[in-house]
Amino acid sequence: MDEREIRHLLEQLRAGRLTTDQALDRLRHLPFEDLGFAKIDHHRALRQGYAEVIFGRGKTPQQVAQIVRGMLRVKGSKQNILITRADRHIYAAVRRVSRAAKFHPLSGAIAIRRNTTIAGKGIVLIVSAGTSDIPVAEEALFTAESMGNRVEALYDVGVAGLHRLMGHREKLTNARVIICVAGMEGALPSVVAGLVGVPVIAVPTSIGYGASFGGVAALLGMLNSCASNVSVVNIDNGFGAACVATVINRL
Repeated sequence: MDEREIRHLLEQLRAGRLTTDQALDRLRHLPFEDLGFAKIDHHRALRQGYAEVIFGRGKTPQQVAQIVRGMLRVKGSKQNILITRADRHIYAAVRRVSRAAKFHPLSGAIAIRRNTTIAGKGIVLIVSAGTSDIPVAEEALFTAESMGNRVEALYDVGVAGLHRLMGHREKLTNARVIICVAGMEGALPSVVAGLVGVPVIAVPTSIGYGASFGGVAALLGMLNSCASNVSVVNIDNGFGAACVATVINRL
């Protein structure tokens, strides 16, 4: 439950449309629900403005499905549910719990959309250097969408052909936050940040040849950016970039 839902619940209680027992039933699982193997943080939407996101890798399909079931059964909650780094086996288990679940195989994200309210004040633009970086960019995109942002994407505009990027100056200048995803040497965020006056969240990817060291070269390049409006998240962490972008976009 988020702040809006808690407020609505209290107003119903005050108006007599809910009994005290009914209100308590809806609040019963706050702040968390203990499943034994996992503790569902039902309170996170109230604290941070978006629900807990399930990291699928390392969990069994049955574990993920049980967590989703627990999130769905909280009465009055309309929070979107997102699972990252999932596969088709996890999707099949989640689909049995919710027919509304949609799988995005390129990013490995599963989304259950229950709320289309836009809470972000501007556009979050997802920019990728190459086509091979799109899976990480898509993780950022679906996360940002799930958290209530207007999202646009601009793919395959890396420094090997800067004219591709310059052809989209309007998109860059219209964005309130930019997530820039790049592998290889990770140069694109510096270029993008030099063109705009908004925060640029750089996401290094593990794409590249041997000396890229699985994304370490891109990570170090981004950390050493000469553009002062660049901040960097971990390698392949499109999810984390979208969370930071969401917080910025709501300020």
